[in-house]
Amino acid sequence: TRKESSAASDVYKRQDVFRAKVVDSSTAHFVFEITGRSTKIEKFIQLMSPIGLTEVCRTGVSAMSRGREPMIVIGQE
Repeated sequence: TRKESSAASDVYKRQDVFRAKVVDSSTAHFVFEITGRSTKIEKFIQLMSPIGLTEVCRTGVSAMSRGREPMIVIGQE
């Protein structure tokens, strides 16, 4: 998103509500990382668009297991 002083506080508020991570920032822009359900991400995009969202890159659905047990044992698919 583009960063303008009047909108910067709105950006930080929305970023905090959605638990988006700021991965890059300057006096002119922000870059966020956000994870979650598609509906959550769509809502974030919808709310950020009026205040300067200019680009979106999505990786799609991905998953990783937690704990010791792998989701797939390599060589035994």
